[in-house]
Amino acid sequence: MVRTGLSELTAFVMIAEQRSFSGAARMLGVSPSALSHTVRNLEAKLGVRLLNRTTRSVALTEAGEQLLNRVRPAMADLEDAVNDVATASDRPSGSIRISASESGARPLIRHVLPGFLARYPDIRVEFVVDSRLVDIVAGGFDAGVRVLEDVPRDMIAIRFTQDMRFGAVASPAYLTQHAPPRAPHDLERHRCIRFRFESGALFRWDFAHRGKSASIDVDGPLTLGNLNLMVEAALAGVGVAWVPESLVGEHVAAGRLVHLLPEWGPVFSGLCLYYPANRHPPAALRLFAQAVREWADTADAAPQRKPQTR
Repeated sequence: MVRTGLSELTAFVMIAEQRSFSGAARMLGVSPSALSHTVRNLEAKLGVRLLNRTTRSVALTEAGEQLLNRVRPAMADLEDAVNDVATASDRPSGSIRISASESGARPLIRHVLPGFLARYPDIRVEFVVDSRLVDIVAGGFDAGVRVLEDVPRDMIAIRFTQDMRFGAVASPAYLTQHAPPRAPHDLERHRCIRFRFESGALFRWDFAHRGKSASIDVDGPLTLGNLNLMVEAALAGVGVAWVPESLVGEHVAAGRLVHLLPEWGPVFSGLCLYYPANRHPPAALRLFAQAVREWADTADAAPQRKPQTR
């Protein structure tokens, strides 16, 4: 049986995550040469190469990928166990790493994190913003944020927003030079602001109203991978943006944007914080999940303001 030390596995995981010996060495507080020696010893024990090294980069071999996928969850469990013991004191500690889109992270950063971090000053929270649907377990995340339809069935999901409705918006200045659309297919003649996922796919505009539907591959001069930048572009008069109404409600109410075809906007389920149901969640994550649940309950009880349309 091959015996490896925890320090060797810790070094390997850190290098794999940083994709750099120097970066991993800084994180661990050791020299790059010492770290390289540790990994060479680990490879010698296992009899396989785990990393392909060049002067500029570090990449995992197939064996390295396999080891990382097995070891990283176990390392996280060990860290959680230590943090749980520390949390038994009066000052809970630990770290939470969350995968989320920017629009998914925004309400938690605005409404939950200030009070949570003030209450638990020894807990660290990291949001990794990504528009892709990430496997949070394989990616080494504690939790994720996505719409309910995208949450895997083997996860615990805490919904913290109401249903999301998408809408097309444009600035008054843009509409002085382009006649407002009367039906979804009229948008084929408009300058539209498109969204591209990190996978490379373009987001189609899907409309629905009274049993009718339309899916349009719009065209336009600008493509972005960020919803908030799409709103900025619409405010600047670049064209028509297709975004969640929650992002533009204040702009529509103030007259800076006009809601087009409001009756055609499709509805999607709200955003959720989710994490694996088959693993014991670390104390820091349990406390954060509870804070999200408490805020969601309060938000649901508050009266909702509907954005004005015209």
